[in-house]
Amino acid sequence: MVNQIPLHQADLAPVQEAADGTRKILPDLSYRRLALVNVVFVGSPSGAGDWVLIDAGLPTSAETIATCAEKRFGRRPAAIVMTHAHFDHAGSVKTLAQQWDVPVYAHPLEVPYLNGTSYYPPADPTVGGGVMSLLSPLFPRSPVDLGPRVRPLPFDGSIPHMPGWRWIHTPGHAPGHVSFWRESDRTLIVGDAFVTTGQESAYEVAMQTPEMHGPPRYLTPDWDEAEKSVAALAALEPELVITGHGRPAKGAGMRAALHRLAQDFVEIAVPKHGRYVDDPAQPARPDNDAYR
Repeated sequence: MVNQIPLHQADLAPVQEAADGTRKILPDLSYRRLALVNVVFVGSPSGAGDWVLIDAGLPTSAETIATCAEKRFGRRPAAIVMTHAHFDHAGSVKTLAQQWDVPVYAHPLEVPYLNGTSYYPPADPTVGGGVMSLLSPLFPRSPVDLGPRVRPLPFDGSIPHMPGWRWIHTPGHAPGHVSFWRESDRTLIVGDAFVTTGQESAYEVAMQTPEMHGPPRYLTPDWDEAEKSVAALAALEPELVITGHGRPAKGAGMRAALHRLAQDFVEIAVPKHGRYVDDPAQPARPDNDAYR
């Protein structure tokens, strides 16, 4: 089974159930859990300024996301910004981008999975020790084709329509995976660079058992890069983290768990065998240094 680092109730961020169907974390930050994945709403619901949707859930999530957005903001977002384009994060992105007539921003290395040109590598069902891992070969890996709507994130680290935030390249789980960091309050939106529940287990997904984990094993092809990404995020010393899977976490206990994950990443997170572990046939990785 997957090693785990427990998180305690005191390590979870307090959330408020909002009338719009989201869970409010901060005045300008809320999220919605959609079956097995989270989407994040960034921006003030007061009617002033832009707001942005982070990720777009499953293919069945569009109506729920749009309803929450209408109730919370009463206006369309300025953009959709992607941590990465796996099926559970980009499932409704095309429908929502067309419905709202907005651009979609992603790291340049992730753009091929959003413009119809590249497929993700196959999932590895042997690495997780749970039902979700066993089912992973059935998960879609074909690209979304957003056409001209998809745009690369700015090279300077800024995020359009998200003042005060910057993106950080956190590859491993996907080549162009990014996380979002707000220095002013040390808030971190990490996608799947690490997660706070055991995503390989259907039971843990259902119960949202709070634990610090590396990225979902069955869809992570580059463990060296994943380890570097977790170390870089731990070094930020975040106060609040919102992950793509699991519950938001905060404070010293969360940071201690994240540092332990970074320190013992190979022992805790990396499978002992599998398609993407010590595989001499694995193709060389692209040079990602230009967008770190």
